[in-house]
Amino acid sequence: MQCLQALEKISRDQPLACLQAGAIMAVLNFVEFFSISVQRVALSTVVNICKKLPSEGPAPFVEAIPKLCDLLQHEDQQLVESVATCLIKISERMCQSSEMLEELCKHELINQVTHIMNLNSRTTVSQPIYNGLIGLLVKLSSGSFVAFRTLYELNISSTLKDVLSTYDLSHGMSSPHLVDGNCNQVHEVLKLLNELLPTSAGDESNQVVLDKELFLADHPDLLQKFGMDILPMLIQVSSLIFTVEIAVFCPFNSFILHASPIAQVVNSGANIYVCYGCLSVISKLVFLSKSDMLVELLKTANIPSFLAGVFTRKDQHLLMLALQIAEMILQKLSDVFLSSFIKEGVFFAIDALLMPEKCSQVMLPVFSGIQPSFGSSQKSSASEVQQCLCYAFDTVASSSVPPCKLDNDTVCNLAKHIKTNYFAPELFDSEKGMTVILQNLKTFSAALCNLINMPVGDDTPVQHEEKFYSILHQIILKLNGREPVSTFEFIESGIVKSLMHYLSNGLYLRDNEEFNGIYDHLLVLGKRFEVFAKLFLSYSDIPIEDSPLSVLIQKLQSALSSLENFPVIPSHGFRQKNSFATVPNGRCVMYPCFRVRFVRGEGETYLSDYPEDVLTVDPFSSSDAIEGYLWPKIFTKRTENGESDAEALEQMESLPILLPSNANSSQGESSGFVDSKSTDLPEMQEDEANLSQFASEQVRFRESKSGETTMSLDETNMGSAGQERQFPTESTTKLKSQCSASGDNDLEDSSPRLLLYLEGRQLDRTLTLYQVILQQLLNSENEFITWAKLWSRVYTVTYKKAVESKQDDPQKHTCLQRKSSISDKIIAYVQNMAFFSGMFACKLASVLDKSSPTYDILFLLKCLESINKCSFHLMSCERIRAFAEGGIDNLDNLKVMVHSVPQNEFVSSRLTEKLEQQMRDTFTLSTGGMPLWCNELIASCPFLFSFEARSRYFRLAAFGPRRLQLHATSRSNSAASNDRQPTAGGLPRKKFLVWRDRILDSATRMMDLHARHKGLLEVEYNEEVGTGLGPTLEFYTLVSHEFQKSGLGMWREDHSSFITSKTLPVSDSGILRNPFGLFPCPWSPTSDSYNGIQFSEVLKFFVLLGQIVAKAIQDGRVLDVPFSKAFYKLILGQDLSLYDIQSFDPELGRTLLEFQAIVNRKMHLESICVENSTLKLDLCFRNTRIEDLYLDFTLPGYPDYVLSSECNHKMVNLSNLEDYIELVVDATMHTGIARQVEAFKSGFNQVFAIKHLHIFTEEELERLLCGECDFWAFNELLEHIKFDHGYTASSPPIINLLEIIQEFEYAQRRAFLQFVTGAPRLPPGGLASLNPKLTIVRKHSSNCADTELPSVMTCANYLKLPPYSSKERMKEKLLYAITEGQGSFHLS
Repeated sequence: MQCLQALEKISRDQPLACLQAGAIMAVLNFVEFFSISVQRVALSTVVNICKKLPSEGPAPFVEAIPKLCDLLQHEDQQLVESVATCLIKISERMCQSSEMLEELCKHELINQVTHIMNLNSRTTVSQPIYNGLIGLLVKLSSGSFVAFRTLYELNISSTLKDVLSTYDLSHGMSSPHLVDGNCNQVHEVLKLLNELLPTSAGDESNQVVLDKELFLADHPDLLQKFGMDILPMLIQVSSLIFTVEIAVFCPFNSFILHASPIAQVVNSGANIYVCYGCLSVISKLVFLSKSDMLVELLKTANIPSFLAGVFTRKDQHLLMLALQIAEMILQKLSDVFLSSFIKEGVFFAIDALLMPEKCSQVMLPVFSGIQPSFGSSQKSSASEVQQCLCYAFDTVASSSVPPCKLDNDTVCNLAKHIKTNYFAPELFDSEKGMTVILQNLKTFSAALCNLINMPVGDDTPVQHEEKFYSILHQIILKLNGREPVSTFEFIESGIVKSLMHYLSNGLYLRDNEEFNGIYDHLLVLGKRFEVFAKLFLSYSDIPIEDSPLSVLIQKLQSALSSLENFPVIPSHGFRQKNSFATVPNGRCVMYPCFRVRFVRGEGETYLSDYPEDVLTVDPFSSSDAIEGYLWPKIFTKRTENGESDAEALEQMESLPILLPSNANSSQGESSGFVDSKSTDLPEMQEDEANLSQFASEQVRFRESKSGETTMSLDETNMGSAGQERQFPTESTTKLKSQCSASGDNDLEDSSPRLLLYLEGRQLDRTLTLYQVILQQLLNSENEFITWAKLWSRVYTVTYKKAVESKQDDPQKHTCLQRKSSISDKIIAYVQNMAFFSGMFACKLASVLDKSSPTYDILFLLKCLESINKCSFHLMSCERIRAFAEGGIDNLDNLKVMVHSVPQNEFVSSRLTEKLEQQMRDTFTLSTGGMPLWCNELIASCPFLFSFEARSRYFRLAAFGPRRLQLHATSRSNSAASNDRQPTAGGLPRKKFLVWRDRILDSATRMMDLHARHKGLLEVEYNEEVGTGLGPTLEFYTLVSHEFQKSGLGMWREDHSSFITSKTLPVSDSGILRNPFGLFPCPWSPTSDSYNGIQFSEVLKFFVLLGQIVAKAIQDGRVLDVPFSKAFYKLILGQDLSLYDIQSFDPELGRTLLEFQAIVNRKMHLESICVENSTLKLDLCFRNTRIEDLYLDFTLPGYPDYVLSSECNHKMVNLSNLEDYIELVVDATMHTGIARQVEAFKSGFNQVFAIKHLHIFTEEELERLLCGECDFWAFNELLEHIKFDHGYTASSPPIINLLEIIQEFEYAQRRAFLQFVTGAPRLPPGGLASLNPKLTIVRKHSSNCADTELPSVMTCANYLKLPPYSSKERMKEKLLYAITEGQGSFHLS
C-alpha cells in the first residue's frame, strides 16, 4: 500500500518516466488482488500517467488496454471512472492512426462503453465521464471501420435515442462553453451521430469513409432501424429549441442585440449548435436513405411542418441545411411530398427567401422578414466569440478560426434551384398556389369581413346572427374535418383577424380605452358572444378534446408557436458580486449597477444642474425611485408658501418615503437582495436607506399615545426591522384613510414631478431602468454589445420638470360617465356585460404592434378564454333572450348545461417554457429584471402560462427570490429551526405562543404583531412541547374552523347545514356547512347590529381573516376554509352579477334569473307594441301572477334588510319587478357586502398587496390557499411515500395500511392527513408536493404490537406504525389514534 501511494505521488510529477519504466503494467498486473481502496490508489497512478501521454514515439501503454477494458466491468463507480479516464486519454493519443484505433476495438471496449452508457445500467458514472465516453466512441467511429460496424450491430441508436429524450434547454443555458472539451452530452451525441452517417466529400473522402458507406448500402435494415430511432428525437429536440428562442445574451460573456424589428431576434447560445447538429444529422439521414426507405422513415414525423418551422429562423446555416433537406426529399419523393410542402408553407417560405418584398405581414406573416443575416458586423462579432457553425461538429479541432463556407449567394442560389426545378410555374399565381382548404378558409374570412361592413338596420340583427352562426359553423366543420388544416393554412387564411374584428365589433384595435355609445357596443358584443358560446359550448355528445372550442384553441396555439418571437434573455457570465448603488438609496447590492450621468434638459430653467458626473444606479430601480433621489438635489425654486430652498430641501429629505408609488410592485424587489454581510454603512445612512424603499414596500400608519400618527415601513424581504418616524397628523390624515382600505397605498398626489429621458425617449414609469435600457437596445438598429460593456458604458438620463395637471378622480369620472350615458333601465344589462369593455380596453403587450398576427391570436385566445370562463353567463343570457322573444315557453328550459373546456387547454407550452427559463436565470432577481413581455402577458393573458409557472412568478413578484427559493425547502427545514436562527435564505422564524381555547384571540394578537413582518411564523401551544411545522399547520386549520362557526355574523346563514358530525372530532361541531361554499352575509347600510352581533365586530373578523389568508399564502401554509367561487372572485377584484348568485345560493339565483326572463319578455312585448291577453299570461311566474307571490321589498332570507323605502316599492308587482331584481342583486353582491370585502382586503394588504393574486382563477386561488383535495390511487401512494427502518413497499403491514387509506371515507381521510401532517388537506400539487415526503417506519415496542398505537412526528410527516397482526386490528388502532390523538402535541 505504501509503495503504491509513493508511486502515485511520483506519477503526478514524473508521468513520462513512470510510463517508460513500465509502471502501468506493473500496477495493473496485480490490481485484482488488492482491496477496493488500494485499487483506487493504483488506478490513480495510471490516470496520472495517461493524462500526460507523449504525442509521438512508442506506445508502451497499448499492452494495458485489455486489462483496462476488463476493469470497466467493475462495480465500484470511482474505479470505473478512473479506468474510463485512462481509456479516453489513450483514445485521444491514438486517434490519428486507424490501425491503433482498430487495436482498441479488439478488446470488447465498445461493448463495455455502450453498456455503461445505457441509462438502465447498474454502473453509473459522473456527467463529465459519461460525456467523455461518448467522445471516445466518436473518435473510434471516426477512424475505425470496425468500431463503426460494431456500433450499428450493438443497436447504438436505441441508447442514443434515450439520451436525446433527456435533453432540456437548461443544457444550452447553463454552460458558458460550447465547443471545448467540456461540451454538453447532447452535443457529443450529435457528433457521434454525424460520424455514424458518413458522406463522402470529393477528395476529402478516404477508404474508411468509403467502407462505411458501402456497409450502410449493404445493410439498409440497420440504417432504417437507426433512422426510425433517431429522426423523431432529432425533430423533437429541434422543436424544443425553437419553442424557447434564446435571445440577446451569448456565451463567453457577450451578447448580440440584433433586433430590427423586434421579431428579428438572434437565436444564440449552445442551443443553436444543438439545432444545427440535429439538422445536419437529418440531412445525412435523408441523403443516405433510398426512396422506399425514406417514405417509411418520414412517416414517423411531419417533416414538411418541421421544415416550415426551420424556415422562420434567421441563421443562414440553418436555412441552408433546411433547403438541402427539402431538395433531397423533393428529388427522391417529389410526387409524395410536393403537395404537403405547399400545404405546410415550405414552398411559400422558399419563395419568401428570394422575394422578401412579396412577403408582407398581411399576406404571409409566417415568413415575413426571414432573409438570412449576412451582415459583416454579425460575422465579425460571432467570429470573436465562437467557431462558425460550419465546423461545429468536426472531430478534428482547428487551431485557427477558419472562414465560413457560406457566402451571400449560397442560400439564395439553392432556393432558386429548388423553385425552378420542383415547383410548377402556375404555383406562383396567388390563386392557383393555394390549397383548396386555404381557398375555402379565405372565402369564410371574406364573408365575415362583409358582415362587418354590412350596415345593420332595425330588421337585420337576427339575420346577422344567423349568418354569423352559419359562417362559424362552416369554419368549425373545416377545421375539424377529415383533411387536416395545417398551421400555415390557418394563419394565411386571415380567419383569426376576421373573427376578432367581427367578435369585438372593431373595438380591440382602438387606441382609446373608453368607448362612445357604450350601451350600443355592449349590446352588439353581448349578442355576438352569445352566438359564439352557443356554437362552441353546446356540444354534449362529443369528447371535450374534439369539441369546436378545443379544436380552435389547438389551432390558435399552433399558430402562436409559429409566429410569436418573445425573447428569453439569459445572463451568461453573471456572477454575484458586491457593488454600491448610489441611486436611489445608497446601499450595497449583489449585482452590477448602471453608470448614469444625469443632465438637465435643454431649456429647463426651473431645475438646476446635477453637480456630480457619473453615478451608479440600481438597475431594478423605478423612475419614481430615481426621481426621489434627484428632486431634492436639483430643486431650486422657492415653494409657494415662501419657504427657502434650504428649508424645502431639508423638509423633502426628511420625507424620502413620501414619493409617488404608482410603479409596478416589481420595482421594489431588489430591496431584499442587499448583501447581509455589508454592515459597514453608517447608522444614519442605513436609516435613510431603509426609509427609501421601493414602491412595493407598504407604508402603514397607526395612532400613537401622544396623538401623533406613526408611520413605519414594512420590513424588507430579508425580514429586517422596519424603521419608524414621526409625522404631524395633518400631513397623513388623508393618507391614513386610503391605506386602510387599499393595497396600493399610493399618495393622494401621485403625479410625477420629473420627466426622465434616456437618449431622447421618455422613461416608462411602470418599468425598471434595466427594462428600459434593455428594451431600447432591443429596438436599436444592429447594435452589438458585450455583457461587460452593458454595465461599463455610461448612459445619459435627461431630466425636466413635469407639467402639473389636475386629474379627475377616475372612479368619480366613471360614475358620472355611466350616469350620463346609460339610462337607469339598462344599467343591469350593462353590468352583466361589463367584462366585455374591460376585455377590449386592456393592453396585451407593448412590444407587439396591433397589426401583428400574434396580437390577433393573443386577443382571440383571450376572448375564447373569457367565453369559456363565462359560459354559464353567456348561455343563460341566450336562453333568457330566447324566452323573451318567444322561442322558449317554459321557465324550466332556462336551465343550461355548460360543457366548458379544461383551463389547461389555454396554456401555451411554448410561452410557459420561456417564462420558466427566464425565471431560472440567475439575474432574474425580481420581475423588474425580466423582459417586458413577461410582466405584460402575465397581467393581460395569465391563462397562457401554467399554474406552476404563475405560482413561481407570483412568489417572485410578491415576495422576492428568497421566498421563492425558501418555498421549496421551508417545510423540510421547519423541524430543525429555532426561534432566533434565521433560515439559509435570510428569513428569520418567529415563534408565537397560542392558547387552544382562545384560537381567534391568539390569531388576532399574532397578526397585530407580525402581519407586516416578512419572517416565517411558527406556532407552539401553551403547555405543549411540540413546535414547528405540524403545530403551525394545525393552528391554521383551527383558525379556519373558528371562522366557519355560526354566530359570527360573517356568512350567509344556512340553518339546515348546521350539523354536528359524528365522524369528525368534537371541535368541528357547530361549523357551518354549505356545499356551495361560504359567501359574506349581507348587512344593511343602516344597521349596526343584528341578533346581538355588532357590525363593527364583523368587520374586525374580516380584517383578521384577510390577514390570516395572506399570511398563509405568504408562508406556504394550507387553510381548511371552503370559500365559494363568488367570494374568490371578489378577492381577485372581479365584478359579480346576477349570474353569480346561483354559484352559492342556487335557489335564489335560479328564481332571480326566471324573474329576469319575465322582465325581458315584458320589455320585448312592449317594444313590439303587443296588446294581447294571451301573451300577458306568459308574464306569469309558473302560472302565478307576480302580485300573487306577495313579495315585499326586503332581501330574501333577511326580513330586516329593507331594499327600498320608496312609495312604489312596497309590494313587488310586474311593473317594479325589474327594480326588485336589481335591488336584490345589489344588496346580495354589492352594497350589502362591500364593507366586509373592503375590510378583508385591508387586512390582506397589510401582509402583501392583494393585486398580486389577480393572475389566478378562482379555482387556482382555492388550490393555492387550500391545497389539494384529491383521491389517491394505490400506485400513487407507493410512488410518493417513503418506507424505512424495517418497512419496504412489499411489507404486509404497509400493504394493509395502503388498502385501509384507500378504503377511508372522505372525513376519515381528512382526519388521517391532519393526524400525520397537521393539516387535513395536501399542499398544491398533492401528495407529490408534500415536503418532507411522507415516511412510514416500523414502531418497535417491548410489548405486543397489537396493544400499541401509531404515533407521528408532524414536522417531518413521519408515521411510526407498529406491525399489527391483521388489517382489521390496524384499522381499529389507526382510527382510534386519528380521532383521539388530535388536539395536542407531545413527545411520542
